[in-house]
Amino acid sequence: MKAILGEKLGMTQIFDDDSRAIPVTVIKAGPVHVTQIKTADTDGYDAIQIAYKELASKHVNRPTAGHFAKANVPPSKHLVEVRVDDAAEFKLGQKISAADLFEAGAKADVAGVSKGKGFAGAMKRHNFKGQGASHGAHKIHRAPGAIGACATPARVFKGKRMPGRMGSDQVTVMNLDIVAVDAERDLVMVRGAVPGSKGTVVVIREAVKANG
Repeated sequence: MKAILGEKLGMTQIFDDDSRAIPVTVIKAGPVHVTQIKTADTDGYDAIQIAYKELASKHVNRPTAGHFAKANVPPSKHLVEVRVDDAAEFKLGQKISAADLFEAGAKADVAGVSKGKGFAGAMKRHNFKGQGASHGAHKIHRAPGAIGACATPARVFKGKRMPGRMGSDQVTVMNLDIVAVDAERDLVMVRGAVPGSKGTVVVIREAVKANG
């Protein structure tokens, strides 16, 4: 599994060879460092831990600082574990950039935390149609309507779609096209939108359902 951490910079558009505008999200991907290697012999599965966004040493405690020192890499803010087919292909402290993993024309899955919307009503949160707005209807146009079932079971079922907190959830957008990779500036441009606002840290993985 190819994966890298990055930061969403925003959206723009680029033009292809036929002068068609393609909307893309620009992600500052990596570089990341390998801070831990797990193997089937010692841990039961093969995986690597990657670190992104360097931190000053004063911002980490002593056990965490020792973890990074063991890999001979500077302290970092974000750590993510990635399953791999063969952990022997990686070395502790290895530096990985976006150009090492991805190229234009490939597909990727991008995961991140979506924008928080706060407390939202049923129409915004669940895409309800709303109630009638004709003459005689009182101020119930955006109300969800009745929520009970009947005298039996005389209760509201768990999971009922109602107003509540919306957004700020872990979201994965799948099968995005990688339009371009800028190796010099560590930029990955994917077609379409990805979760989160500008500055959100996202995980870019090779698409798991690229073939349907």
